[in-house]
Amino acid sequence: MKQRVLILCTGNSARSQMAEGILRQLGGDGYEVHSAGIRPAGVNPLAVEAMGEIGVDISRQRSKSVAEFDGQSFDAVITVCDSAAKQCPTFPGAPRRFHWSLPDPATVEGTVEEKRAAFRSVRDAVQMRMREFLTENKGAQKD
Repeated sequence: MKQRVLILCTGNSARSQMAEGILRQLGGDGYEVHSAGIRPAGVNPLAVEAMGEIGVDISRQRSKSVAEFDGQSFDAVITVCDSAAKQCPTFPGAPRRFHWSLPDPATVEGTVEEKRAAFRSVRDAVQMRMREFLTENKGAQKD
């Protein structure tokens, strides 16, 4: 049986979208992955671009409200920003909670190249954290 994982952020535009794509790729068939935001703002094109650079296509993902998942149960809930961690609703079944305080690359000002660098940096941090999550989670897999 697949583990259900929900990844939350404020806008569900960059960090949580990248995390969703990375977990789908790394976790394979063992996971059902969703992401959502407290205030969904649409998928950021620079997030799509940064993920494409590592061979992960998130161009078909959409920005969703956490309200879409009201009443659903998850095995794990991962918050990727401090705001979402504070505002995260409770979910039935007492899912394991993880919090990763990642900077929002969408708030970086500067040249397009500086913005791209911010998205790449967060993408790489998400990828590292997700590998750790999968390693720690091996024992929690459902049969």
